Amino acid sequence: MKQPLIFAAVCLSVTLLTACGEEDTYVQHGPNPELPEPSRGLLPNMTIAEPVPWGNQTPTVPESYTITAIATDLQIPRRSLVLPNGDILVAEGRGGNAPATKPKHIIAGYIKSQGGSSVESGNRLTLLRDADGDGTYEMQTVFADDLNAPYGLALVDNYLYVANQDALVRFDYSEGDTQASAPPAEITKLPSVINHHWTKALTASADGRFLYVGIGSNSNITERGMIAEVDRAMIWEIDAETGAHRPYATGLRNPTALTIQPETDQLWAAVNERDELGPHLVPDYITAVLENGFYGWPYSYWGQHVDERVRPQDPEKVASAIAPDYALGSHVAALGIDFSSPAMGNEFAEGMFVAEHGSWNRPDLAGYKVVFVAFNNGRPVGEPVDFVSGFLNNDGEARGRPVGVTVDPRGALIITDDLSNTVWRVTPSN
Repeated sequence: MKQPLIFAAVCLSVTLLTACGEEDTYVQHGPNPELPEPSRGLLPNMTIAEPVPWGNQTPTVPESYTITAIATDLQIPRRSLVLPNGDILVAEGRGGNAPATKPKHIIAGYIKSQGGSSVESGNRLTLLRDADGDGTYEMQTVFADDLNAPYGLALVDNYLYVANQDALVRFDYSEGDTQASAPPAEITKLPSVINHHWTKALTASADGRFLYVGIGSNSNITERGMIAEVDRAMIWEIDAETGAHRPYATGLRNPTALTIQPETDQLWAAVNERDELGPHLVPDYITAVLENGFYGWPYSYWGQHVDERVRPQDPEKVASAIAPDYALGSHVAALGIDFSSPAMGNEFAEGMFVAEHGSWNRPDLAGYKVVFVAFNNGRPVGEPVDFVSGFLNNDGEARGRPVGVTVDPRGALIITDDLSNTVWRVTPSN
């Protein structure tokens, strides 16, 4: 069968599957999301937003804010890091090498590939500099290359840590450096066999003693067996000096983003939950991560809701499963989080920005925006508020897909967009 016929067959299958059943409305934001009964079919619902260029358009921001593209033509920008002098580092790359285990995974992989950039993986760090502080980053240079799908970034004193898909590495760094002075030193290897979920989120403890790395599962719900899940679906705590590591929290299907809450030094994570239980299961979430906590995967979701597909079950593990703090909605694919600062304006001074990369596995597209979740007394409250939208146009086409969000304490939000290969900067207008 030739490629056009394969594509036609895929489209027909998706159309038939997504036409069945009604799209009910569920309230899926906050600490107590509505969770419908699971619904399963031959294939999951699959709808991809067709990529289109921005042209002369830009994302939509609140009236008193301005958004500017400060870097374009990158090679799959994922995470950014604002350095002490105001320079911005951007990790660029694409990873993963998991083989498909079933025909439906081949179809799903093809569908998902239609919603991403065709640009070659950068496997590098790019440095952006605005020397005169006018908001234009006139320098764009390669800080380090020959990396392996770099994703997470953290700076501790004079060390720059990078989480490649296969190892945590460290560069020496002095303020003002525009290029790494030497190849990185390896701190510890990270699980990379199969690598179904390849991204390795990274943050450092407030005192810099430990590094936390998010390691996603090797499957949706253990289709490859539990042996393939050893050391996965968890957050590692790594001693920055020795590289010694231990599981800090487990049962987190795909912890895609990590950050430290400034007032409390508490570790928070964004987690992408499981698929193929219908368009309204399971909500992706943000949560404070408790040391030695278990968050359900693969046996249960949202606390102790048992996933009947998983066999054998483990009732003792289910009984210990912790419900997350705040639901973002099902399949929004949250990939970036960062806490705000007063410099972002009164309305967005206390809370968390969340980058929602966007769904592929539900009939009605979800995500494709940056939202703000307000916090009160250190906890998330209320409904999420759209902060940056317009990545998805009115025709259901995607101009961009946000990945990382980084708050510059000087008063800016840095957003990486891995579809249009752009870095956006949002600032208060006044």
